[in-house]
Amino acid sequence: MLLYYITDRAAFSGDERTRRRRLLDKIAEAASCGVDYIQLREKDLPARELELLAREAKRLIDEAKMRDGEPKTVLLVNSRTDVALSAYAGGVHLPADDVTPEDVCAAWRQDFAGGSPTSADFVEAAPIIGASCHSLEEVARAAANRASFAVFGPVFGKKDTPQVKPAGLEELRRVCCAKIRVLALGGITLENARSCVQAGAAGVAAIRMFQANDIAGIVRELRG
Repeated sequence: MLLYYITDRAAFSGDERTRRRRLLDKIAEAASCGVDYIQLREKDLPARELELLAREAKRLIDEAKMRDGEPKTVLLVNSRTDVALSAYAGGVHLPADDVTPEDVCAAWRQDFAGGSPTSADFVEAAPIIGASCHSLEEVARAAANRASFAVFGPVFGKKDTPQVKPAGLEELRRVCCAKIRVLALGGITLENARSCVQAGAAGVAAIRMFQANDIAGIVRELRG
């Protein structure tokens, strides 16, 4: 089961400095527990501040890799290919109305052709690309455009967005027939995560399930 932690520092209490510190602690925790992907989704930050945060997140993920002796967690930056490249992240996550995966790969190749990056850990010329999808057509488009995986949702209803109609497990089952790995998103809990996998999902993506709980316990329950 692939696990995808999506960050939201605004969900933490305290001032901005405290929220960032708590977010970085969660990122380090997720990396230590073997979460597959972490999406830095702090869309309100200016590019420079987002880059600094991404660099610090990448450092923590690299430290977890050195301790565990096996590369595992990949850092993705929401939408900003330039920030992902500057921070030596593993790739990007694209909203449904963003640039195409082909555009991201072209920028990646150009960066390598120009002699960058200099980080010894940043050796893959092909980025990991996640794509947000809300319909079968968008999932099929992500597959055709060679995204690494699609994140489909919302599968379940959420209390904070009651106006958004959930897609449900039957629709998840339909989109999982596309030729791309699909991760379920939206209202994901320990109780319903396995039903998503049983419907064909390659894994689950969530903010609150990871950020508001002990990640080691979540990973143990989901993969146990």
